[in-house]
Amino acid sequence: MEAQQKKQLVAVGLLIFTVFISGVGAWTGEIHGRVVCDVCGDSSVGPEDHVLEGAEVAVLCITKSGEVLNYQAFTNDKGIYTVAETMPESDRWDACLARPISSFHEHCTHVGDGSSGVKFSYNHPSGYSHTVRTFVYRQASVPAYCI
Repeated sequence: MEAQQKKQLVAVGLLIFTVFISGVGAWTGEIHGRVVCDVCGDSSVGPEDHVLEGAEVAVLCITKSGEVLNYQAFTNDKGIYTVAETMPESDRWDACLARPISSFHEHCTHVGDGSSGVKFSYNHPSGYSHTVRTFVYRQASVPAYCI
C-alpha cells in the first residue's frame, strides 16, 4: 500500500510542477553594440578607424516590475559588446541606458562627442535584440595624416 501512495504522491508532484512551469512565461532579451576608435576625430568611421577590443560598456535596465538591473560588458575582438537575460515575462526590460565606461586602448581613450550614453525603450518580444548606436573614442592628439 505504501508503494502505491508514493507513486500517487510523485504523480501529483509532477502534475503540480508541470502546471507551475507552463504557467510562467519566460522572456529573453539581448542588447548589443559596437565601440570604435575614431583616429582622425572626424565623427565618421573611415579606413583609418578601428574597433576597440576590451572597451567597457555599462547597461542599466528598468524592468516592468520596477527593478533596476546593472550589467557590465566588454567588447570582443570585433568591437562588439553583448548583454542578454532570460527572465519571467512579467519582469522583462522596459527601458535601458547604455553608456561607455572606459577604453584600455593605448591611444584611444577619450569618449567622443555624443557618446555619453543612449536611453531607449525595450519593447521587443522574446528572442529579439536591440542594437545600440556605435560608441566612439578618440585619440588625445590627431595624427598628421588626418589633417
